[in-house]
Amino acid sequence: MSRVLGRAAVYLLLAAAALVVCFPVYYVLVGSFMTNADLAVYPPALVPHHLTLGNFSGAASSVPLARQYLNSALVAGLITVAQLLTSILAAYALVFLPLRLRGAVFGVFLATLMVPWEAVIIPNYLTLSDWGLGDSYTALVLPFLASAFGTFMLRQAFRQFPAELRDAARIDGAGHWRFLWRILVPLNKPTLAAVAIYVFLSAWNQYFWPLIITRSAQMQTLQIGLAGLHDADVANPGLILAGVLLSVLPTLLLVVFGQRFIVRGLTAGAVR
Repeated sequence: MSRVLGRAAVYLLLAAAALVVCFPVYYVLVGSFMTNADLAVYPPALVPHHLTLGNFSGAASSVPLARQYLNSALVAGLITVAQLLTSILAAYALVFLPLRLRGAVFGVFLATLMVPWEAVIIPNYLTLSDWGLGDSYTALVLPFLASAFGTFMLRQAFRQFPAELRDAARIDGAGHWRFLWRILVPLNKPTLAAVAIYVFLSAWNQYFWPLIITRSAQMQTLQIGLAGLHDADVANPGLILAGVLLSVLPTLLLVVFGQRFIVRGLTAGAVR
């Protein structure tokens, strides 16, 4: 009896925690379809009495939301592809190539994780501005083409690869390039997916760097557009909730459908 009560208490606690976590997402979802009258009542309405799509059209007319949405998707996609490619190549070199001072090189990679982004943002801004690359897709993507985090994750996963299979591939005539793309990468899809999801979410949610490197609204990303939406119409929270819903939707779908890849990828290199 005590075991049943204990399990019921655990379930109730988890349900309460889930409610606290999910309630903001629920309110953004229903609030984006509410009218101003529903949003202004007290206590707040949890169910819309009158559904409307005017918040989405109003948000799109207040700021160039469609262009900024496209900018965020393009920039996040390019950064994800670039970091995956550079991380795969760097991790392969650190594991399978006969490098001198391999440990020292990897230590330098890890040391970059300890440097806060705020310490290099001004040098990056001055460099790209001097090159005439400000307010462009190149400026939004260039500082994020490589990642020490992705290299670390893939190095740990590649180290789990059985040495016997590597030797068999070498005997079969597979060179480095063939072994990497035909054998190693397909067998490490969970880790690659976890790194890709992490990188995409980080790039999608960037705010400070796009804010200082872009000048025109047509080159700004969605996060900057949401801030501009707040400034454009402070008295209309429905527009802000509609914009937030559009911003959260891709990240929410990635987390929901990619959760198993995240868990498998993050634990792939935990045990050797």
